[in-house]
Amino acid sequence: MSDVLLKLDHVGVRFGGLKAVDDVSLNVKRGERRAIIGPNGAGKTTLFNAITGINPATSGQVIFEGRDVTRAQPHARAAFGMSRTFQITNLFPTLTVEQNMQIALRGLSPQKFSFFGSSDFTADERQKAEGALAISRLNSRAQTLVRELSYGEQRQLEMAMTLATGPRLLLLDEPAAGLAPSERIIVSDVIRSLPSDITVVLIEHDMDLVLSLVDWVTCLNNGRFLAEGAPADIRNNSDIQDVYLGRRHHA
Repeated sequence: MSDVLLKLDHVGVRFGGLKAVDDVSLNVKRGERRAIIGPNGAGKTTLFNAITGINPATSGQVIFEGRDVTRAQPHARAAFGMSRTFQITNLFPTLTVEQNMQIALRGLSPQKFSFFGSSDFTADERQKAEGALAISRLNSRAQTLVRELSYGEQRQLEMAMTLATGPRLLLLDEPAAGLAPSERIIVSDVIRSLPSDITVVLIEHDMDLVLSLVDWVTCLNNGRFLAEGAPADIRNNSDIQDVYLGRRHHA
């Protein structure tokens, strides 16, 4: 078995004449914690969409677990073991935390379109839901309506819903965006406590946060690969400081 879980081979995404992602190649190893960084408009979320099939690549290949998924539908990629969160939470506010978890679990079930299935958790579903809620620090909030959760707790719930489906690859799109400092600490602790067999790729603008969470960083600029390396290397990379951190170096 290859130690590479996700391979992008010269991936491009075009919208008409616009190259939102331009010839990006990278390998993500199993169990790796990887960040995708770059300024606004760098193509980070579009790259996530190409990986998950929301906006499929118009050139190149997306290889997951040795399988070419470049043309696979999003639900097929989810069934293969990909899961993701979004910049804006996508929850059911009038349902409880537990009910949202059940919807997430049933989404991958063969019975999801059945009118005759039970509305109760199966023993396996309950175990998965409780485990994911515990990792996400929400096990005491299972019966709470989502609309009564803080925004930070809603981000935690979104992560719990993705975890419950048993992903091998978890893509987190700005998990700490819009959070108060205390909430950011909780979310970062949740990410650190994710099981080591889950490969995590995240987009995040808070450089101090992201560099404390990952093993490896890839930087994009204008849709193209700019640089990559370990967090310490990224902090000292003058090209990244110029285009992303907003600092200029003078001779």
